[in-house]
Amino acid sequence: MSNHDKKSGFSHEKIETNSFLMVVLILITVAFGGLVEIVPLFFQKSTTEPIKGLQPYTAVQLAGRDIYTREGCYNCHSQMIRPFRAETLRYGHYSVAGEFVYDHPFQWGSKRTGPDLHRVGGKYSDDWQRIHLINPRDLVPESIMPAYPWLETAIVDADAIPANMRALRKVGVPYTDEQIASAAADVKGKTELDALIAYLQVLGIHLK
Repeated sequence: MSNHDKKSGFSHEKIETNSFLMVVLILITVAFGGLVEIVPLFFQKSTTEPIKGLQPYTAVQLAGRDIYTREGCYNCHSQMIRPFRAETLRYGHYSVAGEFVYDHPFQWGSKRTGPDLHRVGGKYSDDWQRIHLINPRDLVPESIMPAYPWLETAIVDADAIPANMRALRKVGVPYTDEQIASAAADVKGKTELDALIAYLQVLGIHLK
């Protein structure tokens, strides 16, 4: 090392031998990079505006989404079709950001023990979904998906839905006072299986 390098007050050697300084500089770099990558997305219409025809989940669909999350369905099923030919041939049109503006949190996922579900809406009948959820092997003998028979008798907690909708409205989902006021009545008497099927049947139907 030259005398000039040894006298330098800010050298690679000084950074690499000082763990605290290294950590601080890494954090600054990551923070700056994150800001550059993420902040512009908040101002792009393609990521902040819903696609044509997209509506917030109804009370029943929202209840179904909560059940989907509660049961951990996202652990085996992604909801994000990537823009590759192999994926679009199997699942349909690739996912776009405008489809998820009302999802809090989104269910993109990355693990596919089971197939991607983003375009499953309308692909099968309600009866098919009902049988499949109660016991998947009645329709797909080789399936390793667990059965969910209790959903057929469990009743949706109607009182929880209005509070959920009010919370979502605070983060930008445009629920009206009328929708919130009628939410409990809309889901009253619905089974958790009814709600989950309603949620599955709306997935990905606004973009073909």
